[in-house]
Amino acid sequence: MIVEILGKGCPKCMALEKNVKNALMDLNKEAEIKHIKDINKIAEYGVMITPALAIDGKVKSSGKVLSPKEIKEYLRF
Repeated sequence: MIVEILGKGCPKCMALEKNVKNALMDLNKEAEIKHIKDINKIAEYGVMITPALAIDGKVKSSGKVLSPKEIKEYLRF
């Protein structure tokens, strides 16, 4: 599983990344976490508002910092 945080590295992006790590730890799952900061790469995903979360190449959320609980719902599948 590849989990991508899409955003330039702002505090909200960093908070989302932290919540992803916490969710993975709570579920006892491993994943490769990538932080995509290149605006052109972010645009390729069709994301207009960051932070965004993509799992295995599919955008699950954009424009908000998901809680670990919300992230777990995406990681269970």
